[in-house]
Parts: sequence; C-alpha cells; structure tokens
Amino acid sequence: MSSTVSAPATAPKRTREEFTGRWAFILAAIGSAVGLGNIWRFPYVAYENGGGAFVIPYLIALLTAGIPLLFFDYAIGHRFRGSAPLAFRRLSRWTEAVGWWQVLICVVIGIYYAAIIGWAIMYTWFSVDQRWGEDPETFLMGDYLRVADDPSPSFDFVSGVFWPMLAVWVITLLIMGFGVRRGVALASMVGIPLLIVMFLILVGIALTLPGAAQGLDALFTPNWAALADPGVWIAAYGQIFFSLSVGFGIMITYASYLNRRTNLTGSGLVVGFSNSGFEILAGIGVFSALGFMAQASGVSVSEVAGSGIGLAFIAFPTLISQAPLGALIGVLFFGSLVVAGFTSLISILEVVISAVKDKLGWGRWTATIVVIGLSGVVSLALFSTTTGLQMLDTMDAFANNFGIVGAALLSVLLVTGALGSARRITAHLNAVSSFKVGRGYVLLIGVLMPIVLAYIWLSWIMKVIAEGYEGYPGDFLGVFGWGIALGSVALAVLLSLIPWSRKSNLYAEDLDSEIHGDLIPHNAVPEGTVPTGALPVVPAAATRKEL
Repeated sequence: MSSTVSAPATAPKRTREEFTGRWAFILAAIGSAVGLGNIWRFPYVAYENGGGAFVIPYLIALLTAGIPLLFFDYAIGHRFRGSAPLAFRRLSRWTEAVGWWQVLICVVIGIYYAAIIGWAIMYTWFSVDQRWGEDPETFLMGDYLRVADDPSPSFDFVSGVFWPMLAVWVITLLIMGFGVRRGVALASMVGIPLLIVMFLILVGIALTLPGAAQGLDALFTPNWAALADPGVWIAAYGQIFFSLSVGFGIMITYASYLNRRTNLTGSGLVVGFSNSGFEILAGIGVFSALGFMAQASGVSVSEVAGSGIGLAFIAFPTLISQAPLGALIGVLFFGSLVVAGFTSLISILEVVISAVKDKLGWGRWTATIVVIGLSGVVSLALFSTTTGLQMLDTMDAFANNFGIVGAALLSVLLVTGALGSARRITAHLNAVSSFKVGRGYVLLIGVLMPIVLAYIWLSWIMKVIAEGYEGYPGDFLGVFGWGIALGSVALAVLLSLIPWSRKSNLYAEDLDSEIHGDLIPHNAVPEGTVPTGALPVVPAAATRKEL
C-alpha cells in the first residue's frame, strides 16, 4: 500500500546527498551505534545478567533482533530515499507521524547528549592533575555540577558546564553544515579509527594493572543458571536494541544517502558485529580497571561495579587517582567518551536536519543553523544549570524506554501488520544485497519483534506508573518525563498534518525517478563494461508495487 502524491507543475529538480561510498556509510553507521552506552552500559549489564553466560542470549538477540531491525531501517530509507518523515510518507500518507515521532525523539536525545559530551571534555582536562581529589563523587555533584537538592527548573547557570557545552554545539554546527560527504562522513572516517586506537591503548594499559584478572574473572565467569531467568533475555534484547541506533530514524536517514547500487545486508552485518565487538572490548577494558580498583580498595568487584554516569564520572576518576599512568588512562577514557559522543550526536541531529530539509525544501546550511541554533539554546538553558542532572536523567529514561521502544514498535506493527509490507521489504533487500533474507526474516520482524518490543515497552510503563522514577516528585515527572514523552507523540501528529512545501523533496522529480527507477544489485557490472556473470538489473515494473 502506498500513497500517490500529485507533483506540482513545476516540481523542483534535486538529487539527494550521498555518502562517498559504502565504507563511508559503514563508518558513519558504526559511529552512530558505538556511543556512550557501549562503554558504560554493556559491561555492567553483562556482569549483572550471567557474566560469560550472557554472551549466549546477547548473540541470539543480535541475530534475531538487532541485525533484522538494521535491515528493516536500511530498506525503508534506501527504498524511499528520504528522512524518516519523508520515507514513511512515501510508504503511506497515514504513517508520516511515525517519522516525526522519531525526529522529536532525536531532538530530545540530542539536547541532553551534548551535555554529557561537555562533561567528558572537562574531565579529559581534569584527568591531567586529578582535580577531583580524594572524593570524586563530592567533586562531581558539588564542585563541578553544583547539583541542587530541589529538582525544580533552575536559572542558576554553571559556567564550567556552559562553556564546554557551547563548544560542543559550535563544533557540531561546523561539522554538519558541510553536509553528508564533507561533514558527517568525514567526521566518522576520522573519529572511528581514532576511537578504536585510543580504546585499544586504554584496554592494553588496563590489562597490565594489578587485579585485572580478578575483574575479567568477575565479568566472564558464566552463571549458567541465569539463562533460565526471562529477565536476562529481556536485558540482552534491550542492550542490543538500545546500542544499535535502530528504531528512531538514524539508520533510515543514513540509508537514504546510499546510492542505488549498495549492498544493504552486507553492510548491516558489518555494522552489527562491529558494534558488538566494541562492546566486548569495552567490557574487557572496564572490568580490568574495576578489578584493579577492587584489589586496591580491598573489596570485591561487585562493590565497585556500576554503570552510567556513576561509572564514568565517579568510579573511573577514583581508579585514575590510584593507578599508575593514571593521567594517561583518564585522557584516553574521557577522550574516548568525547569522540564516541560526537559521532553519535552528529547522527542524532542529522535525523532532524534531514527532516527539516525534506519538509521545507531548505538548503543544508539554513536547516543546520536553525536546528543546531534552536537545539543549542534549549540545551544550554536546561542542562548547564544546577538542576541539569535531574532533568537529563529523567529525559534520558523516558526518551529511550518510552520513546525509542514505542516508536520502533509502532513502525514495525504498521509496516509489517497494517500495511502488510514485510515481504516487500524482503524483496527490496534481496534485490540489491549479497546476503539474502527469506521467510525467517519476515517472521522475525513481523512476529518476534512486536512481541519483544511490546513486552519491554509495556513492562517499563507499568513499572514507572506503579513506582515512579528515581524518587522524583510527580509534578517534575509530569513535565520532564510524561509531559515530554506524550507531548512528542501529539506534536508528531500535528507536524504530519502540516502540508509539505512545494519546494520540498516530496515533489522533487529527480528523487522520484530514483525511487521508481530500476533496482541495481550491488555487484552489477557498471554500464559500458562487458558483463562477467554479474546479477541482472531488477526492472522497476517488477518492484514498483511492492512497497
């Protein structure tokens, strides 16, 4: 089922931006997937859910959920050559709101993600002289963030947070203004190799620390009984889902920048396994360091293990103060957070910029300045204050657990259920890719995914309704939790009702010809050369009715 759009008499002629090649796309996709959660979330999730035994549900979740959802997003973006709202609009006029929901989720995540990058920038500098002293927790909460006891919005700005955040937004503006090839792709092509080198050095140093073996033993010793716990399997699916940047527009947008002759499934396999490989590497590095910290403190690893902000900005500074080469470890660790944060932030904001460009027909610099400018102002107003941490914590929880999971669930249900397009997505993937998918894939995205996503989504909602979140007052959660979460859904519907500009990409003739043109297998012989067994071009007539 698809909608038919009548183009204006003078439809704009426009071609969509493209990555310079497949590997530019792969590095950009890896840059989006490899973010802060890989470094500070996965190690603790694995440790808490069976240790070495967690690898089994983790790999099963990767193969049955993570990679299939990557393929799903790739197919939608590549087939319809647009941002999330444009791609869903071309799929059906009634699904455009799903794309706008994904865009608004990215707006929320982007404005607080910049704050964490700003903290990491400052802590990279603090690592040189271990400015946090003997009590990193007091330094973080009191001296640096100056966290207020009352979570109500504050206009008491913290200069040590404001200025690095401003720098983050300025750098992001400059990178993204140069477009997909010279901005987004180039940043990832430089950032990802740099991140890998920095983290390999960090892991190498961590493995030499006294007590590293104790930490690795705690992480990898399998607790086979944990596999009988359904919560362990849900944790595995949740970790895969949250770490791959699927379900909220990023991979749809990136795939729309691929040329028609691209190996989609092969690229998805590379991205999926690269992301998981980095998570395991992060686990080795983090738990080697925690093993040293436990031995130095004379306690068990379980007493020092943690995740999230506590791990990064409290536990690691404690370790840095105790370890030989502590300053170097600190610079490498927090520098890695900065690089991983930037490559992820760029991908998040590209979803928003691409949607604005498509809807209004604006140029790259105009859309970038407006989106980054407005996002930066809101970000600085909220998160450079003494209540920024509480708002960040709440918005992060609701954006991920309500927003991303809910949007992914709705998109899968609509595409595979209401629109019945699961087999058609499969046909598109197989038309251009090396690794073919079949009926099993249709069952995964049409049956397993809705069940898993619905369980994760509903169980979190019921828990928050029953217990609240982190003890925050109801009125605070009503504004920065439920208010933003439900407000995003309502605003997405309103945005979908606004008519598309006659200059928008919805009416672009060149893009329309790309969408309805022939599908070219990734290994097809270029025109003008002598074929040597390459796959034939798939005629447009055979696929036009499929999506």
